[in-house]
Amino acid sequence: MTTLDSPPVTAASKIFNFPRNAWYVAAWDHEVTAKQPLARTVADRPLALWRNSDGRAVALADACWHRLAPLSKGKVLGDEIQCPYHGLRYNSAGRCTGMPAQETINPSAIVPSYPVVERYRYVWVWVGDPDLADPDTVPDMQQMDSPEWAGDGETIYAPCNYQLLLDNLMDLTHEEFVHSSSIGQDELSEAEFEVSHDDRHVTVTRWMRDIDAPPFWLKNMRDRFPGFDGKVDRWQIIHFEAPSTIRIDVGVAKAGTGAPEGDRSQGVNGFVMNTITPETARTSHYFWAFMRNYRLDSQTITTQLRQGVHGVFGEDEEMLAAQQQAIDANPDHEFYSLNIDAGGMWVRRILDRMLQAEGLPAAAAK
Repeated sequence: MTTLDSPPVTAASKIFNFPRNAWYVAAWDHEVTAKQPLARTVADRPLALWRNSDGRAVALADACWHRLAPLSKGKVLGDEIQCPYHGLRYNSAGRCTGMPAQETINPSAIVPSYPVVERYRYVWVWVGDPDLADPDTVPDMQQMDSPEWAGDGETIYAPCNYQLLLDNLMDLTHEEFVHSSSIGQDELSEAEFEVSHDDRHVTVTRWMRDIDAPPFWLKNMRDRFPGFDGKVDRWQIIHFEAPSTIRIDVGVAKAGTGAPEGDRSQGVNGFVMNTITPETARTSHYFWAFMRNYRLDSQTITTQLRQGVHGVFGEDEEMLAAQQQAIDANPDHEFYSLNIDAGGMWVRRILDRMLQAEGLPAAAAK
């Protein structure tokens, strides 16, 4: 294993705080409609999400100025949202435009409005300082809407701190033990890996050469190359981008056909797309998709891959929920790090710097 430098060996902040000056996915684009507001909490901020008459997604604080009734339980009326309690109406900037009980509108009747960007089939929201919300810093998930890739995904409501999900995705050796019937194999722990990083990104690269394909990947090879049998070269290249997006370049190719050198033509390639949105210190919205660049017109393969990955991630969900329960039951215990945690530890360092820049502690409030 080679790294640019060495990460710390302990991780004291088991309930990790989350930056606010960052883009987080609030919803899939199809979830936000002009029919009914959607309630979604992002980084401890309850939001009401809806679309105006132009189809633009809007994110307002989910509490009416008057008596804090949830706007998400109200109605969308063209370019306005109406409070379900006393009928106050707000525009997309959060300013009250109507008070049914009186003609004069109180000038202080405003609810916070948050910057929104729609990209890569998602609705992204910035809950921090709006003056810092630069759309160019939305994390790269280009495979999600590229015509060269096909696939679909789901959302998992994960009862754990978002950092546990990031740890899980940055170290895929757990597949050997948690996913032994689908994508796990001994070579995951045996193979060397490389880690590189900068101030916003971490990359972990692992190659496993001349090995048997695990069941998941053998099926995918046979989808593209019917009757395939033999050894493969397998790769996992994990790309993290702050604060919580991870794209994993994965695949297998017939052994010895040049995949490690860049020729993947004799294999199958996918991207596991993951972006995690902290809801609270102990709950997260986990948006994922599996994208592929072969047999793009096959809805059968898209559905089978989504169902297969759903089963794999269900095993992760069970483990992470149990881990969070154990953390809460053992508040005085520390985390310790192994060599396999190098990528995850650099993620923690990046997040720690982001939190320091906002004047926030690394540990979330209990």
